[in-house]
Amino acid sequence: MNKAEMESFRQKLTGLRDRLRGDVNHLADEALRKTGGEASGNLSNTPYHLADLGTDNYEAELTLGLLENQEQVLEDIRDALARISNGTYGRCEECGGDIGRERLQALPYARHCIACARQLQQGDVPGKVEDEL
Repeated sequence: MNKAEMESFRQKLTGLRDRLRGDVNHLADEALRKTGGEASGNLSNTPYHLADLGTDNYEAELTLGLLENQEQVLEDIRDALARISNGTYGRCEECGGDIGRERLQALPYARHCIACARQLQQGDVPGKVEDEL
């Protein structure tokens, strides 16, 4: 991969990182917002109905799940930027082969080539030969 391509991916990653940081801040605010009470126009912090409480809990869990996913992507982006700095960006962490340009365009923080990613998703360890019984 030449320097211009590497710089292009670095810019793409930093732009994505900056956008996700804003999303994470928004999700954190949503997760921590108070429900009920004066914020919702009620005089009490107790929901009027059990269904309201269930909905509030569901929304809080959903928001926390999204927040966790976004934080993981931010960590992956941070790692990808480190790989650019140390010259290993675009190489699969499992087999050492090149990660396809199309894959990096779609997922610029990808750690694995498509073949190794498929094996990892299926629970296989790439390059490991199963012991015969």
